[in-house]
Order: sequence, then structure tokens, then C-alpha cells
Amino acid sequence: MNFKDHFSGHAALYRDARPHYPDALFEWIAQQSPARESAWDAGCGNGQASVALARRFARVVATDPSAQQIDNAMQHPQVDYRVEPRSLSARDGNAMSEVTSYRTSIPDRTMDAITVAQALHWFDLPSFVAEVQRVAKSGALFTAWAYAGCTVNAQVDTLIARLYDDTLGAYWPPERRLVDEGYASLTLPFAPLQAPAFEMRAEWNAGQLLAYLSSWSAAQRYFAATGRDAIAGITAALRNAWGDPQQTRIVRWNLAMRAGRVG
Repeated sequence: MNFKDHFSGHAALYRDARPHYPDALFEWIAQQSPARESAWDAGCGNGQASVALARRFARVVATDPSAQQIDNAMQHPQVDYRVEPRSLSARDGNAMSEVTSYRTSIPDRTMDAITVAQALHWFDLPSFVAEVQRVAKSGALFTAWAYAGCTVNAQVDTLIARLYDDTLGAYWPPERRLVDEGYASLTLPFAPLQAPAFEMRAEWNAGQLLAYLSSWSAAQRYFAATGRDAIAGITAALRNAWGDPQQTRIVRWNLAMRAGRVG
């Protein structure tokens, strides 16, 4: 396997525990696209964004290098899932030396929109940009977005911050800093578009929040390295801060987005 794979081992948990993107995000993407015939969802993971796009585009090609993610993806008749391209993932040691092609199976100049949901930081950016330029129609929309920390209330937020920075800090891969900064430092050769501010919201109980925290790649890496469950270590304190663990509370995330037109 020649890509940095932090999620295949818990693909089902990742699918079930992750929050959903707001409908307003996909409405904006559809409105900004030159047409609504076809979209490419790159690094599609569990297909959450792919299915949302399929409600607005006639056809969606959804690609991910992880067969396990594709096997656990949400199904939709207008989504064409493909396990590819392994060569669009970030360099890891000498693994990229054997790669001879960066192309997907998508034909040239066929995509009205290209989206990357919570995945751009894993890609080999120059290679991915070249592929976007190959498959995009003139004026196609490019969007990539990410979310990092969530907020509930002061007590719960403090516990999550300690988990994120102190317990798991050394177990986040270096690409995570790109998410934390909202992809601001990435150089993208597309005519920039200013997107509206989007917020993700979920109404969760304490158990659902704990499942989400367990789906973090750093939590999985911590367990693999130490044999300890970092989430179990904060469960009692989080339930105490939450109150009735079955009570639902609003959990919020801010989305950071880079958007532009492909020439």
C-alpha cells in the first residue's frame, strides 16, 4: 500500500461516528458550478459528500485509495465509487518511487465540480492539482474543506482540548497542521472564490461524542502504540461534564474552505 492510510482499519467507525456536512454547503457548490452534469469527489472516504453531491449532480465519480472505505461507503445510484488512485496520496518514505502514473480513470475535461472533503492534506498536492486540471471542464469549480476542533460547552471543550493537544498531540500525523490552519498555507493555482461561512452542527448525546473522538486517527494511533484507549481515559470526566449522558446537546464545528475556478 503506497498511501498514508489512517482510516481503513476503522472505516465502519469512521462512517458511523462522523458529523454530517450542511446542506447549504452543497447548494452553494451546485450554484457555483458551470453545470450540474458531473462531479468528482476525490478522497471520498465513506461517501458522505458524494451522496450529498449526487442529490444535485446527475453523476458523481467518487474515488478513494482505500478499498475498506469504499466497501463501507453510503450507496447511491448516481455515485460511481472507484478504488483509485493510490498515486494521489502523500509521499511516505520511498513508497512513491515506484509510481509511474498519477492519472485516475476519469476522462479529460469531463467534470463540472471537483470536491475534497476532509482529505486534501493527505494528497501529493502537485500531482493532484495536475489531475484536477486534466479532468476539469473550463471554469469548473474546485472546493476543498476541512474541520478540526468541535465545541459543546466550556467544561466539555476543556476536556476535548486536553485530549487533542496533550494526550494525542504526538500521535497526530504532520499533515494535521494543514487542517488546523484551514489549508491557508497551500498554494492552489485556481482563480480564488470567496465561499460563505459554513457551520456543521450535530445533536448528540455523550456516547455519540465519545464515538466521534474514538474515530480520530490519532486516537487509533495512540492505541496501536500504547495499548491504551485514550478516550476511555476521559469518559468518566466527560460524562460528568455532560450531565445526563442521554441528553442531546448541540456540537458545532467550523468549516474552513478553499474554493476556486479551474481554467
